[in-house]
Amino acid sequence: MRNDAPSHFVTADQQALADQAYRFFQSEFHHLNAEMDDTDDLPASVFPKLGEMGYLGLNVSPEFGGAGLDFTSACVITEELSRASAAIGLSQVAHDNLCVNNIYRNANDELRRKYLPGLCEGKLIGALGLTEPGAGSDALGSMRTTARRDGGDYVLNGTKIYITNGPIADIVLVYAKTSPEKGAKGISAFIVEAGTPGFKVSQKLNKMGFRGSPTGELVFDECRVPAKNMVGLPDTGVAITMSGLDLERAIVCFNAMGIARRALEISIDYAKARQQFGKPIANFQMVQAMLADMYTEIEVARTMSFRTAAMCEGLEEGAGGRGEIHKLTAAAIFKTAAATSFVLDRAVQIHGGAGYMRDTEVNRLYRTGRVLEVGAGTQEVRKLIISGELLKN
Repeated sequence: MRNDAPSHFVTADQQALADQAYRFFQSEFHHLNAEMDDTDDLPASVFPKLGEMGYLGLNVSPEFGGAGLDFTSACVITEELSRASAAIGLSQVAHDNLCVNNIYRNANDELRRKYLPGLCEGKLIGALGLTEPGAGSDALGSMRTTARRDGGDYVLNGTKIYITNGPIADIVLVYAKTSPEKGAKGISAFIVEAGTPGFKVSQKLNKMGFRGSPTGELVFDECRVPAKNMVGLPDTGVAITMSGLDLERAIVCFNAMGIARRALEISIDYAKARQQFGKPIANFQMVQAMLADMYTEIEVARTMSFRTAAMCEGLEEGAGGRGEIHKLTAAAIFKTAAATSFVLDRAVQIHGGAGYMRDTEVNRLYRTGRVLEVGAGTQEVRKLIISGELLKN
């Protein structure tokens, strides 16, 4: 099926990039989805294939092994990957945006040269350690993980939960309080390698959807991390986190749109093929109305997503103002999550009884999409962010 990204939001080169990416992802990954849903395991071949084709380190300079693409191009690739495999799309976003991009944008050159080439090649898998059992939407204020200085090391203690790629990660970018007395303003970021004494994956979590993208609980018990593995300066973790979360919200919009577009595609195909009362159900006006509503919701959400991506292009240079970007990224992910839930609900309705069967693609997408209104901040918290920015002077 033709990739129909709106031409006024993407260049001809970006459109070609999207078309090429989708053909590769559909060929290499789509057939893995059913097995991944059953096992909740990510095949070991996925990240090396992504790295070999240049789909990792998308925004990282070639100097450090990356593709050197602009942010909108990365978003377009994320959408096409998620359209072919939602689970692999999520793992790629967690690796590339939450871990790799944060290291690239905030670490010194020594850390960049040490870790980024392997992460961009897919030889190393990255994750972000932020959420805790008692710190979800209030991840910074309620954070309990600490890092105390001891000679040339920091000693980490605490637990992180719901960590995408956690069970398979080689590198975790971990946030911890280096100055607990400062509250949210006393947080720092550290690169922690798998196998470091005191660091372990305590459990792999059994999810409803996005199965195949492993999620886990991480425990740090007197875990010694070299002080040189701190990303940025001490107690500057809030700025790193907030800028990273804005980019996360923006790119996850395209993860959602890939899922929604795939749901519409298979719903159209099913409506044309399914016969009732001697004719395809696509002939019935109520089915046509659902398809029209689905398409409209997707196009509205995608338009907002592309505008958000464009504003995030100059985030490092301060384009648009921090508050405006913060508001828009929250609004964009709020809209795309709601639109995706709407589309998936109608997709199951069009599929009827088949949509209720666990082994169908539409059922897998339906279970997957639900977390988009919960993860990376709930819909309610997103509204608080939007209204808070609107009510500022």
